[in-house]
Amino acid sequence: MKLTSKGRYAVMAMADLAKNEDSRPVSLKEISLRQGISIFYLEQLFLKLKLNSLVHSTRGSRGGYVLSNSPDQIKLSSIISAVNEEVETIKCNKNSKKGCNGKFAKCITHSLWNELSTHINLFFERKSLEDVLRKEKNFQGE
Repeated sequence: MKLTSKGRYAVMAMADLAKNEDSRPVSLKEISLRQGISIFYLEQLFLKLKLNSLVHSTRGSRGGYVLSNSPDQIKLSSIISAVNEEVETIKCNKNSKKGCNGKFAKCITHSLWNELSTHINLFFERKSLEDVLRKEKNFQGE
């Protein structure tokens, strides 16, 4: 399975934003300091998140980002998809006429890995930012 840093960092940054916005925009610098993600990388991610209507931005000295919806309305799958990330457990193109091995047949375990991809993607579809915050609170003992 492969979920690159793009997807992981986008979810981390959005969870940080959800936790810290308290009716005010949160700057990327604040998120960067708390999460250890470079501002340059956050700028790239938030451009995509904004284009996909997951966040709104405000300019100025008190500017930053706010969520477009409440945390319970933002699915992790939407965040991962917004940054052009896919969670796949198979390397072959599902729609390709060539199989997994560059031949004309799928590999013997193709269906197994494809089913795992489906389960993982459904997991992210069922989880929201609110779920992440709730788990973090339980972990922190709040």
